[in-house]
Amino acid sequence: MSRFKIGTKYLTQVRNELKIDRLMSILMMLLNCDRISAAQLAEKFEVTTRTIYRDVDTLGMAGIPVITYPGVYGGIGIMPEFKVDKKFFTAAEVSNLLIGLGGLSTALSQKEVAGTLEKVKSMLPREKALEIEVKASQITIDLKAWVGNKQLKPYLERIKKALDESRLMSFEYDGSGQKKSSRQVEPYQLILKEGHWYLYGYCCMRQDFRVFKLIRISELEILEITYEPREFKVKQLDGKGWIDKKIISIQLLVHKSLREHMLGLCGEGGITLQEVEIFLTELRKC
Repeated sequence: MSRFKIGTKYLTQVRNELKIDRLMSILMMLLNCDRISAAQLAEKFEVTTRTIYRDVDTLGMAGIPVITYPGVYGGIGIMPEFKVDKKFFTAAEVSNLLIGLGGLSTALSQKEVAGTLEKVKSMLPREKALEIEVKASQITIDLKAWVGNKQLKPYLERIKKALDESRLMSFEYDGSGQKKSSRQVEPYQLILKEGHWYLYGYCCMRQDFRVFKLIRISELEILEITYEPREFKVKQLDGKGWIDKKIISIQLLVHKSLREHMLGLCGEGGITLQEVEIFLTELRKC
């Protein structure tokens, strides 16, 4: 139990880290526009306008030349001379970042990526904003299922929070061919593979690192117990050493109504038309 730390000191540290993250996001937004109202900032970061004005005072005390403009068309801004050169990234490079962040926002809450999106947008001059918007809209990554497990997104958000705060998690796990078991896990990595989310973490029951499939997890909770991160190698879900030893080739007769699904699994080259209503497909299945 000496590895675990609980107390108000840790909670204070978390609050300070959240404030620093918000301050950085506000700074990036101010660098990316002439001025913005305190009400708009408060709505975006889900805090009060009083908190925003305190944050602005903090930025000013840090030496950043923040300006407040009075009146109906006023707001908060930064001296133009303070703004940095934004030509480090090309429009195509920032578009790629926006595409990836946009896909991430469909899995995690919009609040999680709002500040990051503002930071990325601030990397280019305003005259390239339209070019970025066009390029970023050419590809959309949507990780949400048409109809799926409604618990998945809240679970992803909880795991992300536990990862950020190095906090232990507890859940019930329905292992393949096994009864449900209660687990306590130190989370280390979220993995998306073939449309499924996995959690890679240290299982206190098994005393080793394990991969858990999120759709087999229930009653997921974040504990008040923190942990000192262990050394670990990034888990590569490429099947080497376990899936490849179990793979066998099989042939199936499949109705044409399932053709699209089978194309996603084995490709056009793996399908041979047999009759009008059926086709032969070959799969490598473990």
